[in-house]
Amino acid sequence: MSTPKSTEQTGWVGWIVFAGIMMMVGGALWMIIGFIAVFNDDWVVLGQEAALFLDISGWGWVHVILGALAILSGFLVMKGSMFGRIVAVLLATGSLIVNFLWLPVYPIWSIVIIAIDVLVLYAVIVHGRELKDV
Repeated sequence: MSTPKSTEQTGWVGWIVFAGIMMMVGGALWMIIGFIAVFNDDWVVLGQEAALFLDISGWGWVHVILGALAILSGFLVMKGSMFGRIVAVLLATGSLIVNFLWLPVYPIWSIVIIAIDVLVLYAVIVHGRELKDV
């Protein structure tokens, strides 16, 4: 007679849900900024020394696509999906690197986002499979 396999859940399950919600909220904000850049590129202000490989509308579509990926990833993380966890790790790592590069420009905002990214990475990588059994 085999006993059902039970995994003990820790308090990190709540942090994984938090990570999923943060991915979804961040993705929604990313999409809003992207749509603003696409439909009203006069509102997005850049300095004269800005080096862009795409025009403002092109960068807007990049933000819209990445925002949609973040929303999908956050939803999948909360469902315990391995694919969602992989995408969450990739997006959070990219966000961490970008915000590290923006540290001299917006130090407080960058530090806050870096801290959230580290928390999301830890929760998803180390404890992400705990939601699979919920």
